[in-house]
Formats: sequence, structure tokens, C-alpha cells
Amino acid sequence: MADPKGFLKVTERELPKRRPVPVRIMDFKEVYEQGDPAQLRRQAGRCMDCGIPFCHQGCPLGNLIPEWNDLMYRGEGRAAVERLHATNNFPEFTGRLCPAPCESACVLGINQPAVTIKQVEVSIIDQAFGSGWVQPQPPGRLTGKTVAVVGSGPAGLAAAQQLTRAGHTVAVYERDDRIGGLLRYGIPDFKMEKKHIDLRIAQMTAEGTRFRAGVDIGVDLTWAQLRERFDAVVVATGAMVPRDLPIPGRDLPGVHFAMEYLTQSNRTVAGDQVFDQISAEGKHVIVLGGGDTGADCIGTAHRQGALSVTNLAIGRQPGAERPDHQPWPMHPTLFEMQSAHEEGGERQYLASTVEFLSNESGELRAIRIAETEFVDGRRVPKAGTERELPADLVLLALGFTGPETALTDEQLELPSDARGNFARGADYATSLPGVFVAGDAGRGQSLIVWAIAEGRAAASAVDRYLEGKTDLPSPVPATARAFAI
Repeated sequence: MADPKGFLKVTERELPKRRPVPVRIMDFKEVYEQGDPAQLRRQAGRCMDCGIPFCHQGCPLGNLIPEWNDLMYRGEGRAAVERLHATNNFPEFTGRLCPAPCESACVLGINQPAVTIKQVEVSIIDQAFGSGWVQPQPPGRLTGKTVAVVGSGPAGLAAAQQLTRAGHTVAVYERDDRIGGLLRYGIPDFKMEKKHIDLRIAQMTAEGTRFRAGVDIGVDLTWAQLRERFDAVVVATGAMVPRDLPIPGRDLPGVHFAMEYLTQSNRTVAGDQVFDQISAEGKHVIVLGGGDTGADCIGTAHRQGALSVTNLAIGRQPGAERPDHQPWPMHPTLFEMQSAHEEGGERQYLASTVEFLSNESGELRAIRIAETEFVDGRRVPKAGTERELPADLVLLALGFTGPETALTDEQLELPSDARGNFARGADYATSLPGVFVAGDAGRGQSLIVWAIAEGRAAASAVDRYLEGKTDLPSPVPATARAFAI
């Protein structure tokens, strides 16, 4: 413990400043300004080096948080990134995108603001990349075994990197034209610029991982052909089936799923030409759904020049304080002010959408909403409270229902569980020999930190299947469930 009194001397939680709103909505660059090393050192010094570090319990990866906090306090960045990489393949992703359940479990957070664990994490890896400390780690020997990973999101990439380093020949298949999955097409650049994906892909390529973008398994290559060519297959396709809202007017032009909208924006920012792009420019925009995807739509709409942005959530507004039923060290549901919410717009809670309304030309003109009331545990529109909101563009950010199963049902006969995800055992293995499932495809929509943890654990299971033993870490069983998430 570098400073035994650090948490007593520095009681304030400090984060890097965000760029001014009028400046940052003019581009899609990340919102935070360059961090202050002195501030970072102060914040890392607040870590108490607890006898029982509950932050480990909060993090599915089991990150060695007190260790790298101490190393950053001492200015030993190179040693810090080694400890960080010991449990996390991609801290540049989690440090930007994870909601940080580790901070909710921080012991200091019982009666003070928690340590800025997430900010320390991303600062470590950014310094490491900038200093040239992140180098390829190719295997010392090849096993002669081959593995196909289907899907290049965080779970697939984590599994691929672990298996490559174990000496297997790994090919990652991605149906999109670029590698990265939702990290590439779905997460706006103002939350994570894509250069961070490119840096990690370059490292993995140098280690020996082979990437096959633009190949749709089940269409360009059947699942049967894939199984014939490889000794093992890891299904890491995510949970990409969006939750719909089947109400009158759903088929009107102007009502779109959030991911369709965000993906087109990502492509435009990457320099692609997108024909008939869904744009918020000059429009009254309604975003349905109060989660992270909804916030991503809000920030994107502001940058596209929306006339107005309104965010509707069917449930109650979360409280500002930890609720009694989610005590420390659980990850609580709290009212959150993301960077996109600072940039303008209005947020309304207990708002049930009843109908999408059109004008005489058949174009979307408004939505009809009502207050939400709770009847027998169900959320329903309250009679007599209907009103209209002007709308030229409505984005459905209502979450996801599970993985796409049409082709796997037809070609692979991979069974699903009661929740609609691909069925698997605690070792990530399916009922089909040599076929494993990792990430959201098996656990349902979840956090990026869980995806990476599952990718690492699935890689361990695959290595054991191929070699009869493994030295790869397995942070979580497939049956694990994130508490309070």
C-alpha cells in the first residue's frame, strides 16, 4: 500500500474533464480531455488495499485492482499494465465502456465516493500503448489444432487471443466488413474511437490470429463445413435480435431499431458512403429506452443536428442514492447522467408508447404516449392520460431478446435454453462435440466485462478439450449470473 492515509487525505473523486458540449457535438471524437497525471496518482492513492478487496468480487474478470492502483501511484506504469493484462485482454475497451461494477463494490464506497478504478484502468493501457509496451505475444509452439471463432466482439476476440497464445491456429469469422462486432458497429466513436480496436487487432494478427471479415457463417460457409474444417468452434455471435414494439403504426417510415441507426453512423464516421442513411438532422427525434443504447442514440442525434431529442422510458426514474434492496457491494440501479445526457434533450419516465401517428402522406409525424401504471405487476398505459409528442424519427433502443438462431437451427441444430440463448454446460460446451458458446449468445444481453470473462473461460474449456489439459485461466463458469445486473 503506497499511501496508508491516501483515502483520508484525498476524499474527493476526480475524473478528467469532458470537452465542452458546444465543441464535442461538432465531431465524433471521445468526449474526455487528456488526463492529468498528478490527478491520476492522487486517485490511485485513494485505494485502501483492503484485506478483502470486494472490487475483485464486483469484477467478473477478477482484475487485480489494488495491485495496479498501487503501481500507478508509484509511477510504475509498465508493471501496472502487466498486472492489468494478467486478467483482462482488452482494458482499453472495458476502461471506456464498462459500467464498472468494481466501483460499486469498492470498500471505500461504503462512506466515500469510490476509487476511480475505471479511469485508472484506461489510463494504464493508454500509457502502455503510447509507450510501446504492448507487444505481440506469439506462442512458443504450435499444437497443430485449429479453432474457428464465429463473431469478433469482445467475447470472440478474447477467446481467439487466449487460444492463439496457447498455440492453436485460430481463425475469427465476422460477417461485417470490418472486425470488432458491436465495438465496431454499434458503439459510437465519442465513447470509443475505433483506433483502439485497430491497435489490438494488429497485435493479435502479429501473434498469429487470422481474421476473416465479410464471411457470413451459414451463408458463405455452412456450419457443417466449418465443423469439418476445424477441430473446435466457438460461437460468439452475440445477442443481436432487437426487442420490438408491436403497436399501431410500427411499420411507418421513420421508426427504426437503434442498432440500424447507430451502425450507419459508425460507417459514415469511418468514411464509408451510406445510401439512404437514417439521419436525425433537422428532425424531432424520440428515443425509446433509457439504457446505454438509448444514450448512444441521443449523443449521435445531437451530433447529426437534431431539432429536438426526447428520451422516453417506461419505468420509474431510478434514485440518486443506493436503494435498500441493492446494498453494498451490489451493483445498484441509479439515475445516471452520461455524457450524451449533458448535451441536451429531455428525459421522461413512466411514459408508455401507445401508437405511432402519420400525416396525410403516410409519414411519421408524432407518437401517442400515456402515463405508465402498474397493474398486477405489469406496466400498462393509464387510461385518460394520452398525449402526443411530435416525432420525425423514432429509435427503438429496448434491448435485445437473444441470438439469431434461424441458420443455426437449420444447419447446426444447436439447442436453445429457456431464455432463448444457445444452450451450454458450465464448461461452455454444447451438446455438439467440439462446439462451444461464449458471451451474449449464451448468457443473453450483458456487459462487456462479462463477455471478455466468458471468452477467456471458454478458451480454457476449448484448450482442455483439444489438449486434455489447460493452463489458461477460467474466470467464470457459464452458469454464473451477474448479481444485480
